Amino acid sequence: MVFYFIFGIYLLLMFAFLLGFRKYKKSDFHVNSERITFSIVVPFRNEAENLKALLSCFQKLKYHRDDFEIILVNDHSEDDFQISGFNLPILLLNVTEKSLSPKKTAIELAIQHSKMNWIVTTDADCLVPSDWLLKLSDFIHHTSAEMVAGPVFFQKEDNFLFDFQQIEMASLQAVTLGSFGLKIPFMCNGANLAYSKKFFKVLNGFKGNEQLASGDDVFLLQKAVKKFPDKVQFLKDANFYVSTKSANTWKSLFYQRVRWAGKSTAYSSFIGKMTAIVVFLANSAFIGALILLFFGKLEVLPLLILKGLIDVFLAFQVANFYQIRLKHLFATYLLYPFFSTAVAVWSLFGSFEWKGRRY
Repeated sequence: MVFYFIFGIYLLLMFAFLLGFRKYKKSDFHVNSERITFSIVVPFRNEAENLKALLSCFQKLKYHRDDFEIILVNDHSEDDFQISGFNLPILLLNVTEKSLSPKKTAIELAIQHSKMNWIVTTDADCLVPSDWLLKLSDFIHHTSAEMVAGPVFFQKEDNFLFDFQQIEMASLQAVTLGSFGLKIPFMCNGANLAYSKKFFKVLNGFKGNEQLASGDDVFLLQKAVKKFPDKVQFLKDANFYVSTKSANTWKSLFYQRVRWAGKSTAYSSFIGKMTAIVVFLANSAFIGALILLFFGKLEVLPLLILKGLIDVFLAFQVANFYQIRLKHLFATYLLYPFFSTAVAVWSLFGSFEWKGRRY
């Protein structure tokens, strides 16, 4: 009976996110003569090779050079990074203080030195589309948004570890966009996030969660939704997404997800906390149902099939819209509940490594 209840709640929740995703309107793109000015903020640590690729993307941005600047914030890098050779308005800052949340510290430092009206954050291992700022500017002009979220996917590789992460990311983006469609957003990705400096100051920035290693994106969004829900929007456009590098080992992936999961207990959003709990219970119940199936309890089989169908359908909705290819769905479907449950438990009791530091 417990299995039916847990899976029932999970299916209803995922179906609601599916409806939210389909309900959320695609953004229309019209070139606007009046441009928004942007400060692109990139915190980095030991990203020498990745920075070259990212700066090359910035070089191709279809945006007037007087209307954006790039602020790179070096968080105690130990490698020999170079930013010369690029015809770009770059400001390089160095974090001098030690912090429990170095990324938030880096972004705050950048905002203090920013000369533009809007902040756009991304990561050093990302690639951005050439019309990234154009579409952002147009969207801001045609909405009342003071904060704009966008999707993130992984740069294509040919191995199962990548496929596993891309399916997971597609599911996360479905839930993210679905929550926006239901007008209860609680999640976003700081690799593709923009907000006005004025709005950041009205929200008191990251005040209240400085002690958490991550969450420069999610906590800021949840704070904004709580105070000004109509000012937070998602730019839904098939070509408006940032691509990032996937983790190259299972260990690094596990630690990354532990870092992500660790902030869920501090969510201010009720729906965010509820979703995290329901997903954890459903994945734990999936493991229990597989064990029962192994011992001949065939009555749990329809539950496993239903969970698989809603998960796959949700991921495919996003993949089809953004033209993202998903592979190894069945293997991921079987493995992910074990991985996700282990991450959730470890995030409560264990430590993790990130950028050469232990938390």
